[in-house]
Amino acid sequence: MKNNPQEFKAIADVVVEKLKDYLTESQAGKGKVLVQKPITELAELMHLEKWIKTGGFTPQAASDFLDTYLPNTQHLHHPNYIGHQVAVPHVAAGMADFIHGVINSPASIYEMSPSAIAIEMVVVNWMLSKVGWFKGDTLANGQPISGNGGGILTHGGSAANLTALLAARAAIAPESWVDGTPNDLVVLGSEVAHYSVARAISIMGMGKKSMLPVAVNDWEVLKPEALRLVYESAKNEGKRVMAVVANACATATGLYDPIDEIGHFCEENNLWYHVDGAHGASALVSPTERHFLKGVKRANSLVWDTHKMMQTSTLCAAVLFKDYQTLGTTFQQKGSYLFHEKEEVGRDTISYSLECTKAAIGTKLFWVLAATGEKGMAQFIDNLYQKTRQFQQIINDHAHFNSPYTPESNILCFQYTPFGTSNEFQLALRNEIVRRGNFYITSSEVRGIRYLRLTVMNLLTTEQHILGLMQEIIKVAADLKKK
Repeated sequence: MKNNPQEFKAIADVVVEKLKDYLTESQAGKGKVLVQKPITELAELMHLEKWIKTGGFTPQAASDFLDTYLPNTQHLHHPNYIGHQVAVPHVAAGMADFIHGVINSPASIYEMSPSAIAIEMVVVNWMLSKVGWFKGDTLANGQPISGNGGGILTHGGSAANLTALLAARAAIAPESWVDGTPNDLVVLGSEVAHYSVARAISIMGMGKKSMLPVAVNDWEVLKPEALRLVYESAKNEGKRVMAVVANACATATGLYDPIDEIGHFCEENNLWYHVDGAHGASALVSPTERHFLKGVKRANSLVWDTHKMMQTSTLCAAVLFKDYQTLGTTFQQKGSYLFHEKEEVGRDTISYSLECTKAAIGTKLFWVLAATGEKGMAQFIDNLYQKTRQFQQIINDHAHFNSPYTPESNILCFQYTPFGTSNEFQLALRNEIVRRGNFYITSSEVRGIRYLRLTVMNLLTTEQHILGLMQEIIKVAADLKKK
């Protein structure tokens, strides 16, 4: 295949047609959600070694290749996909990915991608407005405004959490960039804070022990009274608290920490307050559900992944700051080929980003919002939350199922109980369901107890699909007990 417009059109037609069929069948609930062939067998079926060594990929070869590739993917558009916190992407996001794949304009230097950086500025301002940190008259306002927030898009929440904690470090120990991180800094956060927070702390050279865990209740929600105890203990040991981290929401349960109460504590003690809203910050778009983030304006930084609940293909996350000037203090770098005096008609993002080269990730969110509008996105999030509450009621109406807490997001934990509730059996149930491939669900532990876990990402998932899942669980459990 030659790299020219004619060949592009020929192969693009094939890809679009195959993806159309894939979407049609997935959304109709046809076939398996997941088929997992052994990795060597799958590599051979796709003739990967042959194509790498010989080339010559033609439109017909692409068609044959996709006939193997697509069936062996996770079918997120299938209504029986109720698994991980990965968006069922709007087709509009796919268009943005398609365009970027052809033009490949990196969104770090304005002169390399004016359109994409303009889009990133506007979508970040839109997100800031949902938090309450945007003071401009129009989202297109790119000029510094006193009291305004700021932000940057990153390739995922892990990079965003690291960026936020680097900003917190710059605030309490500005000499760290040159001299290294002082050994008296600690971070306070929930016992069940996302692993990317502890990972970021270790990357920064602070060490795992610098993460001081705060006790949680029976459903892994941070206890504010425990926060005060950990803080006082850290102070008595001569430690300085670099940041306090709250979950919005916790990965395992989908429950929110008391955002407002923690924020009040941080203000009282002049502490950097970071809210990890990778999953749950999307509720800010919904007038109905945003109450779960009451008090988020008190935070200094917020992480928000749009590739979870906002129908955006991976990856597109934001790290947002209450004060836009924070962006200028987080990183300090030099590079004469990038950082030099020039006429500024736009805005480079490279000085504020962990990544040097960055894809035009903001275009994906823009295309989705341009398709749905604010109200459409709010309705989508409302529906996910409402469906999850409905599904819990269906599960609890059955004598042999139990979902023990009221969901606050689109994440729901439950157990199948006739054969006991041992962790081993609940996990065996999940693994066998996934192996059969008719449904895709996950599993998590809450305070050492194993649950089956749903994440409702698809509006095509209905009560009938949940009832079908329950019947599948009953059948699988009976088969497992026979062995």
